[in-house]
Amino acid sequence: MTDEIKELDCVALIRDLPDAGLTKGQTGAVVMVHSRGEAFEVEFPMNHRESIVATVTRPDVLKLKGLDYSAAAG
Repeated sequence: MTDEIKELDCVALIRDLPDAGLTKGQTGAVVMVHSRGEAFEVEFPMNHRESIVATVTRPDVLKLKGLDYSAAAG
């Protein structure tokens, strides 16, 4: 497993993003990769009906280790 972040990876914020209403420690799923992995669109579930999609940069997030959903889908 590498630290490269790709679509469907789970990530956690390592700093607050107050403009987006997100706080350090929140987790989400990468839905799009920009600029060869320099930025990402991440969907952060907020409750059972809402989620926030935010653009984050590589220094904003930590890739969570676990099941590789992209490999399981293929």
